[in-house]
Amino acid sequence: MIKIHEALHQLPPPLTNIESFYFSLTPSMEITKQEQNPNLEDCLKLLKGERDEQRLAGLLLVTKFCKAEDHSSLRRVYNAVGPRFLERLLRTGMGKGSVTSGGDNNRDAYLRLSVTVLASFCRVPEIASLEETVLKVPLILEAMSTRNGSSVLEECYEFLYLVSTASGNGITKFYESGGIRILASQMSSMQDGSHLMEISIKLLQLILSRMSLEIIQNDYSSELLVIVAEIAKQFAVLHDSLKFDSLHLLNVMISSKDSAQLLDALRLLSNHSWSHYVRIGIIAILQNRVAAAERLQALILAESMVSICGEDWLINQVSTNDAQDPTPADMCLLLVLEQSRVEIAVLLNELAYLKYKAPQDTSTTTEAIFSKRRNVAVAYSLVEKIIKLISNVGENDVNLLDERTPTKLICQLNETTTVVLEYLEDARDHGQRKGDDLLASVRIIGSYLAEVPLACEEKVQVLLGYMLSVEGEDEQSPFYSVCFLLPLLCQSTMELEGCKTLASCGGHKAVLDCLSKLIGSYDYIVEDKGCIFLACDTMLNLLLKKDKVQLLFAELNFVDLLKALAYWSENIDDMSSMMMASSICALIFDFTSEEALLNHPNFNYSTLSSLYQLIARCLASSGQDGNADVDLWDIVSAGFSRWAHRYPHIRESVNK
Repeated sequence: MIKIHEALHQLPPPLTNIESFYFSLTPSMEITKQEQNPNLEDCLKLLKGERDEQRLAGLLLVTKFCKAEDHSSLRRVYNAVGPRFLERLLRTGMGKGSVTSGGDNNRDAYLRLSVTVLASFCRVPEIASLEETVLKVPLILEAMSTRNGSSVLEECYEFLYLVSTASGNGITKFYESGGIRILASQMSSMQDGSHLMEISIKLLQLILSRMSLEIIQNDYSSELLVIVAEIAKQFAVLHDSLKFDSLHLLNVMISSKDSAQLLDALRLLSNHSWSHYVRIGIIAILQNRVAAAERLQALILAESMVSICGEDWLINQVSTNDAQDPTPADMCLLLVLEQSRVEIAVLLNELAYLKYKAPQDTSTTTEAIFSKRRNVAVAYSLVEKIIKLISNVGENDVNLLDERTPTKLICQLNETTTVVLEYLEDARDHGQRKGDDLLASVRIIGSYLAEVPLACEEKVQVLLGYMLSVEGEDEQSPFYSVCFLLPLLCQSTMELEGCKTLASCGGHKAVLDCLSKLIGSYDYIVEDKGCIFLACDTMLNLLLKKDKVQLLFAELNFVDLLKALAYWSENIDDMSSMMMASSICALIFDFTSEEALLNHPNFNYSTLSSLYQLIARCLASSGQDGNADVDLWDIVSAGFSRWAHRYPHIRESVNK
């Protein structure tokens, strides 16, 4: 057996002369210069020859007439030449050893031939998955990093993609050999939309489909930032199928549940051009006739971008060197809301069918419902963020929007709200009040009505009691649905008709129970602590109008609320909160007496004493905080005058 280092010295003259060398072979090969149409058998004879010159000539001919889809021929050629010679040729092309008198001029040719042939062989999955092929991945990556490697980058990436596709070991070897680092360093120099860029994107898609994004983030955080920026650019500037591949890849990286570390890093980037590229790409998708599935993917990406960059991302206007003239500032906003409206209408209709008409208890129906709920949650999230943007735009970005834009937005939001209310009405008619999709629907209604309380007024009044009874999948009783509607209830109960509407559907009981959970010794978690004050204000509005609304103590279990107020008062130190708690307590005391409370089985003097101290402290604070809480102080003071005689021990606390 010829040793490798000895064989390297036997490599032929410059590769450019191989073809002429081939045709000068001995007549015993039955090939002459006049017969210039070699077949596969001729090629195999050369590949099985004893001399490297013969094998090289055979390889050259393989690249000329052996088709990539002819797997049978490729297998025969691979078996004939063998992996050892291919590796020697690759290493020689990389300069890993001495060569003949051709010097460095031959190395580039050897490298091109070896990589081209290897990539061709890997069209056969069985060859691409061989261990001997996988072991060449580090060599290919090393070759890509050299000066000569730049001439065969496309073939190198094709080899890496085919090996990674054929074998999980190929992906592992690529990753462990620093493939992500090399890929990130080269993407910025690739031509937009080139075949090389296409292979790179497909390779990334493959890797991210097989490996945990969380692991990749830990190992290659800075490289991922570069990759996101480059893929975002492709998404913006291209107008072919690669645009959709870029969209899907961005969603895998940005919209994944494991992408928290990457998102934090993206927020800290000083160069925000990548986010502008993404917006340009989303606008192009939504304003053109593309498949519904791609539009949904664009919405998913838009929702992630708003989460990363904030609601203002929807209306920012920035021109880039690679994109067309800047679009109107409100273009992205209007397109995203319009598509969200369409998706909500379609998805809710499909959900209603699956839940109430399709065959139940089948895996197909269950999976479809799960998918629809997940997608409608994305559209709901975007609508809610747009509502938030509208509520703030008057203060911060009034000059960015056309004067007609708010009207267009309100019109679309009204249509969306009507569709969601119809979905909730359908659920009510089918006796359904439990489900995360129903709870999310209540949330979106609450968000919009907080800004436009009179929207769909009649329908809201009809469904108010039902919406307050909706529960999430993991809830044992309604809580979050009430929290979502508190901004509306707080505003509506400022008027007598609003209080009557709430009381007529039993909503006052839901508010009382919600407030007890918010401030009591419960483990209920809310995103916005402002819910507590909204619930307090709503309760105050009801209690202050109790005579006209005819609220009866027998209907309401005030004991739980009083216990919650006592617990809250012991865990707060700001006077505004104590004044609020004291005011509610003072109005509840109108309904009962010390004796009645102490006779209640779930109430004791310790709780009552805490309430007495709360009221005494608030009464003693008169004038200390100016006029900030004067209205609340008046409520406590007037209440004390009305019922103090029914609470004989309270004077002990007040007189201390």
